[in-house]
Amino acid sequence: MPLKGNKGEWSEIYTLLKILADKELCSGDSNLNKIEKLMFPIIKVLREESEGTYEYSYKDNLIIIKNNAEVFNVPVLEFRKQAVVLFNELLKSQKGAFSIPEIENFITSFGCNSLKAKSSIKSDIKIVIHDERTGMNPLLGFSIKSQLGMPSTLFNASQSSNFIYSINKKISAEKIKEINQINSKSKIRDRFESIASMKADLIFEKVEDSTFSNNLILIDSNLPEILAQLLIIFVKSKDTKISSLVSIIEKENPMKYDISKNHKFYNYKIKRLLTDMALGMVSGRVWTGQIDATGGYLVVKNNGDIVCYHIYNKNEFENYLFYNTKFETPSSSRNNFGKIYLENDKLFFKLNLQIRFIH
Repeated sequence: MPLKGNKGEWSEIYTLLKILADKELCSGDSNLNKIEKLMFPIIKVLREESEGTYEYSYKDNLIIIKNNAEVFNVPVLEFRKQAVVLFNELLKSQKGAFSIPEIENFITSFGCNSLKAKSSIKSDIKIVIHDERTGMNPLLGFSIKSQLGMPSTLFNASQSSNFIYSINKKISAEKIKEINQINSKSKIRDRFESIASMKADLIFEKVEDSTFSNNLILIDSNLPEILAQLLIIFVKSKDTKISSLVSIIEKENPMKYDISKNHKFYNYKIKRLLTDMALGMVSGRVWTGQIDATGGYLVVKNNGDIVCYHIYNKNEFENYLFYNTKFETPSSSRNNFGKIYLENDKLFFKLNLQIRFIH
């Protein structure tokens, strides 16, 4: 049976071929541009597959591939050639899963029979680099993100990521029914605007799920309130980029921080949140701050270049996440939010948090 995968899955193989051909990793800045002074020679690449651990290293102009007892020698030039072939295929507008026979023939020639890394492993690929600044050879884990397919999520929505607000004004049952029946393309925003048109405000009460609430408080005690305010700004402003939303909340300063010395409170706290999300924090599981094997991202750009972001280079990693993510509104029916409801003689309304990468 031929190997089939979508653009994201084939991008994992492209990343393997490309970085081995390049023999180095290049860090990226917040705009996905290469930082030429932050280049790291590659010593070894490790990829966990269903057949075991594949180890790729160099000897002169050969790539040495070890799979348990088997050893294959493949010219670096062949990896470079196949990376170009695969990239050109990925530029085509295929949807869903598809096969690429030439690439399949190449990777199976050295025993690689899967597109995706082993699902039980958090990182898609591990790389031993040489850091000339420290003289060390750290082993770094990466998740692979590709601009060639659909943008991936940084933080997935669920009912656990609902934020609950009370409504500080009485609304008639007839009006509640009218608002809840709004079914436009931007129905959550339109329902919110209908509430606001009645001179009513949403007052943050709590995060629906206590585990997620505690995860946020662990990172920063004010994060639940800050995110709740950012969600309202998101709904009101029609802006989606996290960096833009944070600029707005910094000016409004709902937490009443002392900003007389130009401290970037909101910027700093949201960067910490995004970094923890990237490293494994989810809404429904207790977060301890322990990095979950992945240390960063390799991003496949539209032009075929690959740039790396890693907690090893904290500032670049944080800036990439901050400037390349956005809020979005997920399915309200699946996640049970976006309607006015009555509980204990008070009216409530829920908004939901989901964060996606921007191409």
